[in-house]
Amino acid sequence: MPDDRAMPGWTDGVTDDRETDETGRNGRNEETGDGGDPLRVAVIIGSTREGRIGDAVGRWFVERARVRGELDLVVLDLAEFDFPVHYPERATEQMTEFAGAIGEAEAFVVVTPEYNRSFPASLKQAIDFAYDEWQTKPVGFVSYGHGSSGLYAVEQLRSVFTELHTVTLRNGVALDFLHTPLEDHAGACARDRAVRLMLDQLGWWGRALREARAVRPYVS
Repeated sequence: MPDDRAMPGWTDGVTDDRETDETGRNGRNEETGDGGDPLRVAVIIGSTREGRIGDAVGRWFVERARVRGELDLVVLDLAEFDFPVHYPERATEQMTEFAGAIGEAEAFVVVTPEYNRSFPASLKQAIDFAYDEWQTKPVGFVSYGHGSSGLYAVEQLRSVFTELHTVTLRNGVALDFLHTPLEDHAGACARDRAVRLMLDQLGWWGRALREARAVRPYVS
């Protein structure tokens, strides 16, 4: 990652161009009527392959999620991090930066492809850089593939995130590029409906778990 890249944060992410009120926070959301503190959501793009479409899928999702005034988004694109090939004895600056961003987030959306019925090794590597930082937070999935829509990858990720004491959402966004390319308008309504439903669930769980953490510490 270039040295001059901005650190992931809730003020320099994708939300910079949204309207804010005089306090600097996002205003009352017209869709949900929620005027509380925005939920800090980290969107993690898991693929680092050359020629990937994961960045395009991530942008597509963020364009739809950013209209939700009750959410405060930051994108963590794993292709922009310079993680070590071998797990070092001490965490590198990039590993610490990523884990710190996970710790600041209150909810997550993982954008993942499916490779041979599983998710990318780059995503598993990044997930393992944090542990306590994941706990008691909801995780949603945007998956894509050819035929299976990436659902095999999601099912394996559910097991991983269960071990990390998260809550994985029942509903997700699954994209089948074999039959319906992302730019195909035929499936746009169904895809947008899936995004809305998942974000509704993410917001509910995110706020419920935020309140629970404030009342009592989690015992793992």
